Amino acid sequence: MALWMETGSEPKTETEIADLEAISALKESTALELKEKGNELVKKGKKHYPEAIHCYSRAIDQKALNDHDTSLLFSNRAHVNLLLGNYRRALSDSQDAIKLFPANVKAYYRAAKACLSLNLLAEAKSYCESGVGKDPSNEELKKLAKQIDLKKLEQEQREAQVSKALVEAKDLVSAIEDRRLKLGNAMYRELTGLRKPVLDKNGILHWPVLLLYAEFMSKSCPPLPWDKENHYSRDAIELYYEASSGICLSKSKILRYLLEGTAAANVESIGEEEKDAADGSPYDSSAGSYKWVKVNEKRTLHDVLREPNFIIPMIPVFYVVSKRSGFYKDFITGKWRPPA
Repeated sequence: MALWMETGSEPKTETEIADLEAISALKESTALELKEKGNELVKKGKKHYPEAIHCYSRAIDQKALNDHDTSLLFSNRAHVNLLLGNYRRALSDSQDAIKLFPANVKAYYRAAKACLSLNLLAEAKSYCESGVGKDPSNEELKKLAKQIDLKKLEQEQREAQVSKALVEAKDLVSAIEDRRLKLGNAMYRELTGLRKPVLDKNGILHWPVLLLYAEFMSKSCPPLPWDKENHYSRDAIELYYEASSGICLSKSKILRYLLEGTAAANVESIGEEEKDAADGSPYDSSAGSYKWVKVNEKRTLHDVLREPNFIIPMIPVFYVVSKRSGFYKDFITGKWRPPA
């Protein structure tokens, strides 16, 4: 009997030949039945997709069909994998289908669809072009090719935006370093949002500035109605900044901050990590009083920001106090601290 023949041996008797033909016919019939069952399951909807894949896989494993029909099985399984979002498997099945039968146009279409979903745009376009070469009138492939071209254009535009944002941020960091300015962790983000310094085309650095009224930052003080007692007149107010507040950030952390809200916000590598210096040492303000430095209003903002003890919390913060207010003494003696 053919069932007892050793693997690789040739049938010698008419009985063995007949047995082998019967087994082959049975396997072929089984494969075709599994194919049809898989097709019916696909029509029933998503809940039946895994079972359909199982049917196509069993049909392939029979190894009983010719290359054309086996190619269709791989192509059908690729279709279901696409529907399930199994794009890598769909691509692999499509490639196997094309190898078995290079004229299988649906396999090219499904390979292109899988590549598009995987963002393999060059490969997707190549499969589309190959498919159209086999079937020049195929409108589905032509439509898909247009989608790929559009996505490629969007990707190129996105990459250009990312590159522009990186260049601008790095130029800004260079300008900050050239001016010997020190930047620390951002403060009062609820007030400053995504505001940042800007470097114009003439190389001039423009800084937004946050002015805070220290006396009215405490929860125990009501908000200004506005200043009925006229404490905050122009001749009575003074500006202060907090000396040596926080730590000097590394170049890469400054870059990360400047990239927030831009097209390059989520870029994994910004090219500065390896050569970056570590953050500076923190200033310990836990002991003793806060040190407030009065701003000479005749000086430029540039000169004030360059003070050795001014660590800019990304956006310069200045505190406005009135010499006429009872709060003034507590402030200048360091008894008041900004609320956490």
